[in-house]
Amino acid sequence: MVVRVSADRRRVFEESAPVDRLTSIPDYFEEDPQTNAVFESSDFGYDLGDNSLAAEQQGPETDGISVQGGKAKRYANSDLPFQTWVQHRSEYLDEMLRLEGRGGAEISSACASCGSEAPEYRCENQFCHGPAMFCRQCIVERHQALPTHWIQVRRSTKSSLPILVLIRWTGEYFERVSLVKLGLIVQLGHTLGSSCPAIQRGRFKFTVIDVNGIHNVAVQFCACDSTIAHRQQLMRVCWWPATALDPSTCATFGVLRLFQNLNCLAKVSSFHFLRSLELLSNGDGLNPLPNRRRAFIHIVRQQRMTLMMKRAGRGHSLSGIPGTAQGELALPCRACPQDGKNLPDGWNRINWETMPEDLRFKYFTFLATDANFRLINRDVSNETRDPVIDDGLGYFGNRELYKTYLRDHVDEEEISTCSGFQAMFLAGAKRGKGLHTTGVGGVTCARHNMWRPNGIGDLQRGERYCNMDFILFSSILNAVVLYLILSYDIACQYSKKFWERMKGLPEAMQINPETTSVWFKVPNFHILGHKWPCHSPYSFHWMWGAGMTDGEDVEQNWEFTNGAAGSTKMMGPGGRHAFLEGLFAFHNWMRTVSYRKVLSQRLVRDLKEGRKHKEAFEGFTQVIEAEKPELVVRWKAWVKDWESSQHTEGHASPFEVSKPVKSLKEIRLQLGKDELTRTGQGIEIERQHTSSTFIALGLDIEDSQRVLAVDIKATTDRSPSQELDLVQRKASLLRRVNRFRNMQRVFMPELARFLPAAQRDILDDRTRAVETVKLFMPSELGNDIREKVCESGLTKIEGEMREAELADTLEDLRHQLCLRSGTNRFCHRNIRGQKGLTRGQGVLRQTEIRIHKAKLRYRYARNALLRIRGHGTWEKTYKSLADEDVRGINERAWSEEEEAERERLRALGEIVEGGVEAAGIVAAGEGSHTMSWIWYKTNLGDDDTEIIDALRVEWCKAYARTRRWHEDIILIEEEMRRTIEYGVWMGREWERRAAARSVASPALAEGLNAYAKEHVRREEVTCQRLRNQWAGLRLKAARYLEGVEDFGPGIVVNVDGEDRDEEDEEGDVAGDEVFDDGDPEDSLEAEDL
Repeated sequence: MVVRVSADRRRVFEESAPVDRLTSIPDYFEEDPQTNAVFESSDFGYDLGDNSLAAEQQGPETDGISVQGGKAKRYANSDLPFQTWVQHRSEYLDEMLRLEGRGGAEISSACASCGSEAPEYRCENQFCHGPAMFCRQCIVERHQALPTHWIQVRRSTKSSLPILVLIRWTGEYFERVSLVKLGLIVQLGHTLGSSCPAIQRGRFKFTVIDVNGIHNVAVQFCACDSTIAHRQQLMRVCWWPATALDPSTCATFGVLRLFQNLNCLAKVSSFHFLRSLELLSNGDGLNPLPNRRRAFIHIVRQQRMTLMMKRAGRGHSLSGIPGTAQGELALPCRACPQDGKNLPDGWNRINWETMPEDLRFKYFTFLATDANFRLINRDVSNETRDPVIDDGLGYFGNRELYKTYLRDHVDEEEISTCSGFQAMFLAGAKRGKGLHTTGVGGVTCARHNMWRPNGIGDLQRGERYCNMDFILFSSILNAVVLYLILSYDIACQYSKKFWERMKGLPEAMQINPETTSVWFKVPNFHILGHKWPCHSPYSFHWMWGAGMTDGEDVEQNWEFTNGAAGSTKMMGPGGRHAFLEGLFAFHNWMRTVSYRKVLSQRLVRDLKEGRKHKEAFEGFTQVIEAEKPELVVRWKAWVKDWESSQHTEGHASPFEVSKPVKSLKEIRLQLGKDELTRTGQGIEIERQHTSSTFIALGLDIEDSQRVLAVDIKATTDRSPSQELDLVQRKASLLRRVNRFRNMQRVFMPELARFLPAAQRDILDDRTRAVETVKLFMPSELGNDIREKVCESGLTKIEGEMREAELADTLEDLRHQLCLRSGTNRFCHRNIRGQKGLTRGQGVLRQTEIRIHKAKLRYRYARNALLRIRGHGTWEKTYKSLADEDVRGINERAWSEEEEAERERLRALGEIVEGGVEAAGIVAAGEGSHTMSWIWYKTNLGDDDTEIIDALRVEWCKAYARTRRWHEDIILIEEEMRRTIEYGVWMGREWERRAAARSVASPALAEGLNAYAKEHVRREEVTCQRLRNQWAGLRLKAARYLEGVEDFGPGIVVNVDGEDRDEEDEEGDVAGDEVFDDGDPEDSLEAEDL
């Protein structure tokens, strides 16, 4: 039935008409019905609805370590906290309104202190005494030590007096009044309640900033002792004066500690913080307050600089603040090697040639350096008006030496020919007009995310070698470094002429190349953007002693500081310097506290992963040694020789095949170059988001969804650690999908408008599992819709990327099939018995899964390309991939009987992917063996040579991975030991400081001793707790390193925080964040951050 509407839209006609079924279905649909059926289904998924990969049953873990995934206790309010609360919200509202009155006769009838009748006053918001009411005399007496509290007074609406005039209430409402109006005067220099015979009145409008607002307070100074200045009298009541001479504005220590946490953690600016206090004091605007923003900024800066001196023990030193050494105010990394603090005596006199290699790398110093172009600073002030105080004493290097060095080297030219990232491009193209600094360069320890002392420096003209050289060598000033492992995203270029450039630095900053070895590495994520020859030489994966170091720590640190970029942009040099010093110090302290748990979690991961990789590698090695043991000997020597030294090119790498394929990367690079635009000055710049980056993101998300879906199906009865890993992967994928949707609104703005209703429902559905979310790429739309919603050229770009994706996937599929064929041949010929066959299943299982993922990826990419381009000559190269095509060079297709048997085995839970291995040139049961079409374009030589080459790469990588996990266990166990030893040394140091300085004032002497003893006790408690907490894990690590199969008694390690109570659970709803590391001892005072 066909429904037709007349031209004037006033009549409807129904007609019967034949429908040609073939014309309603695209001609490509029948070529791959499974893929297209899933494509059009409402139950869409990029795994193509495939269920042919059987799930693997997970056996019980036998290493004696149980990972507790941080599952919280469940309470009645845990699941639906707001649904529970909403039933009582009328009651909550009534209780709030009840507090607007006096709270009942039992409260309002008599003064809560003296019992006099008809009390009139109470503390606003029940800040200190609840709803209790007092007479005027008692409320003043009770607030002698709390002068910044607001007081409510009963007031009649019949009065027309000014708002702060006090009159008795006739039963109407409460009114706010300050304690000054009630006659409270704060007498400084004496104890509470004492009178001063030599009163010296303070400013008429003396302002105090506190956590509950900004207040005018009546203050009287004491002139009994002329040697005690006004600022000292204020400091002794915990009020920080804004100026040293004749102060009229103060901030309480409490508000400064609150602001420090909000400022460093939440990046709340001083402007917004003070504005919030102004609203607390004058929300209705009827009582204008004095502007104290500049005074507050001065106070914050003074307080933070002084606290850094206090934490570093400068107040306990005879030389005091003037004797502070370069970098002494920075909080060092306790887990990094530090001579005389956490290393054994005589460690630097060890004969490195005779020392076992598994002990040598424990003394490596891992550093990571990078630049950040978000922390710019506009040229709004200068150092004359806003000078830098404490230059070079903390995290920033010495500015005078820095500027002197740059004047002689800033015009040097550097050009990168490798990295595809922004680092070197920005060095020449970053425009600095109107900027005092274009960014910041920094150095961290590459294993613990801690900023190095003197490891920060401003950039003037982008990321240049002269800047980064000075910052790097400043960070290792006065440090004993024998092996320096430097991670840098352009290490391949930075390493060139490194020693030659060092000679231009001040002599005190240079290191001796004869006693210090420097290895250059590229972070694991960034190395993918480099050219192929850089991959093996500069990868942490293939470096002896690297453990599981990835080198990306400095990037994570920048993420923490970038939130402050908006605040620091318009600061003067001195204010910005002090602010960033405080921010870096806060970050280092938070990392110091968090590593009490991070190290144990990493060791658990290493023990589990190390055992798994070791068993898989041993099984893999066994099958190869059974056929050609000389290969293992040669490959092992090749790997050790490669890892033992720094390389500059990867042509001789055991981890690389002879002919790498980079087609998809090349296509992306070319598209990126095509999308460069030119400024008026002729400088090429790249858009933040381009058509190619949009399509590339979509392809990456598709692949991640496919991999996640297959991984979920591939395992059942998952352990808590596996479940936690899946949850984290889903959360990461969801963030990328949301980012894709935002970009889609730019490049496909009319998508929702033109989609059919059913497809629009899928687009708007937020309840789907993230691995089944349909992206609606251009290829997923019909031709008519695609032309209406896609930006010009978008479909062509996807077509080019899909073709490149086909090439990459086909090459990966061939490589995995070569690996499987060779491994299967060795197993079938040489391995007998259940034990031998089982040991090799780890490698085979993972290979089967990778083949399966490649097959699904190829099918979807080809289907997408066919929808975009239609039939054409490209199909001669990229044919339809059937199940029987997925087989190795020496494998034949399945017969009908064998196909039936394969389906039966799949139903029983077996993994069977691909063809049947042939015993020779002519396969058994098959008169003429033919290769699958996927091998026609591979330029293969001798079959065995190709297989052995594929096996060699996979074996060498497996060998290196096994060594890295083993090394990381050694490194973490050593880092645990160093962390405890550093705490022991620090406790002794504070014990020494307690008696280091003799002072005449008994009060000051007591304060010095108390602060030192507090730190002594804290170090003792922390060290003992870490010994107890890590004892079981360290024992298991020792037994693992000794090769002992029995790992001792079982232990439980929490990987996601401690149990929380019912109230904490109510915060675990959408939109709420709960931060609780679960350890009350970790919740130290802000003063100690």
